[in-house]
Amino acid sequence: MAAITAAMVGELRAKTDAPMMECKKALTEADGDMGKAEEILRVKLGGKASKASARITAEGVVAAYIAGGVGALVEVNSETDFVAKNDDFLALSNAAAKLVAEHNPADVAALLALPAGDGKTLDEVRTALIGKIGENMSIRRFQRFETSAKLASYLHGTRIGVIVEFDGADEQVGKDVAMHIAAMKPVALSSEQVPAELIEKERSVAKAKAEEDAAKAAAEGKPAQSAEIVAKRLEGSVQKYLKEVSLLNQAFVKNDKQSVEQMLKAANSAVKGFTMYVVGEGIEKKQDDFAAEVAAQMAASKGA
Repeated sequence: MAAITAAMVGELRAKTDAPMMECKKALTEADGDMGKAEEILRVKLGGKASKASARITAEGVVAAYIAGGVGALVEVNSETDFVAKNDDFLALSNAAAKLVAEHNPADVAALLALPAGDGKTLDEVRTALIGKIGENMSIRRFQRFETSAKLASYLHGTRIGVIVEFDGADEQVGKDVAMHIAAMKPVALSSEQVPAELIEKERSVAKAKAEEDAAKAAAEGKPAQSAEIVAKRLEGSVQKYLKEVSLLNQAFVKNDKQSVEQMLKAANSAVKGFTMYVVGEGIEKKQDDFAAEVAAQMAASKGA
């Protein structure tokens, strides 16, 4: 049995917003497996366990650049939010986005090797800025677009960035869709494009929930749902999930009476693709103070 530390409980709580002791129980049941513990909490607590799943811990900015049919979205990370607001850091980020669009580098290493003015490469500019500010910073990822269609971007502050590739005469449609994506965070354009591993994970959670309900019914002396009903229930959960995370099926944020797909058809437009970056998404950040707080609460609960 893996030892469940206060830091592990703190990390799971930060990801899920679930009660502290529920996090500890889930980690114990999952033998310390963080991913499995998250699924256990979703089964037990439903939506409460996922409301903070998009909480961002790393700092930095997302920068966008568009010139005609060429564009780029770049995430540049820093250690603190203070540096993320620094003018020189923002200039570095905007320069990186422009270089991606203009030079089409193969990867981050190739991007850093590009000339960024004054006889310096982008990496040399970055290194000099690190020396000046005294805080590490890095270019994490980028996405480049080159199309005969149109491009539109939306930045929600500097922490969420979207570029949309679309067809249609109305330029505002592209901007509206980009804003919608930033708000609703779809994982794919259509339900057919949702990654299989995400669908399987959702199916697994629904199955575990059904099994838990069956066990509860048995304990209360009530009949369990038939296999046919359970199968329909699982499929219903998956279909609901696909509708929630695929762009075209989502209710349009500016008019929830129609889907994004319906809005696009009414505007004689179509979305061909999109990229959304959220600063720090998927990056773990050390939470020493929070872990200490959780440890103190755990000790107090044991003495109660």
